Amino acid sequence: MRDATDDFVTYRNLLFTVAYEMLGSAADAEDVLQETWLRWVDVDLDQVRDRRAYLVRITTRQALNRLRTMQRRRESYVGSWLPEPLLTTPDASGDVELAESMSMAMMLVLETLAPTERAVFVLREVFDVGYDEIAEAVGKTPAAVRQIAHRARQHVDARRPRQTVSEGEVRAALDSFQKALGAGDLQGLLDVLAPDTVLIADGGGLKQAAARPIISADKVARFMLGGLRKARISYTTAFATVNGSPALAVHVDGEFDGVMAARVDQGRITGLYYVRNPEKLTRLTDAAEVTLR
Repeated sequence: MRDATDDFVTYRNLLFTVAYEMLGSAADAEDVLQETWLRWVDVDLDQVRDRRAYLVRITTRQALNRLRTMQRRRESYVGSWLPEPLLTTPDASGDVELAESMSMAMMLVLETLAPTERAVFVLREVFDVGYDEIAEAVGKTPAAVRQIAHRARQHVDARRPRQTVSEGEVRAALDSFQKALGAGDLQGLLDVLAPDTVLIADGGGLKQAAARPIISADKVARFMLGGLRKARISYTTAFATVNGSPALAVHVDGEFDGVMAARVDQGRITGLYYVRNPEKLTRLTDAAEVTLR
């Protein structure tokens, strides 16, 4: 039992990240880890050659089962759906590949993959798991996994950000954005928003949010400025590191309201992702945490 516990603790962060990137939900990823643990303690460890690979296999299978259930659940989701934001340490962006794979923009790209494609892509491209190991995890042949990986890579490459953006660039763009928004400066917002920028807001039917994505810098800027004027609210923002990148923690009338992440390309914001659904913010409700930076 002690060996099983030690192994699970050793690889827990890896297993959580695998599950989170497959599901887009930290709460569901935690549930998958619990299911993985219950199966792991029943394994005869003397028969396991590679314990890391075996744990990843269990986690992947449980995440795939849950992902298929979640996809049916999302069909009835109210409004736009965004991944559950994950508070990460400021140095998470040091692992550029991992930070990019966890970003809101990339997580939305992963949502367009079929469940098995998503599992194969995450295991191969993010964690460099071998094709034979992936094949055992998803119940396919290594040859089939190679084909799936190639197809998923092409799909993602066609939709992912064109280049890797530094933490400083994202922070600078968000800083300009929040200053312009706070000053009610329409031109300032238009200067920092790319012409084809997209705003996606997730209230989950529990908080008011745009029902559909808003597209174009002019529409996004006017929507946000108009909403603030109409609501007559007092709001503040502070930087937090979310999904491996700078984001804004938003407080309305002194209460934590949500997290706004951004996709930045060539110094301008091409995507804004505002999570207001309180069910996705339970891990971030401690105001002391989300306003650290």
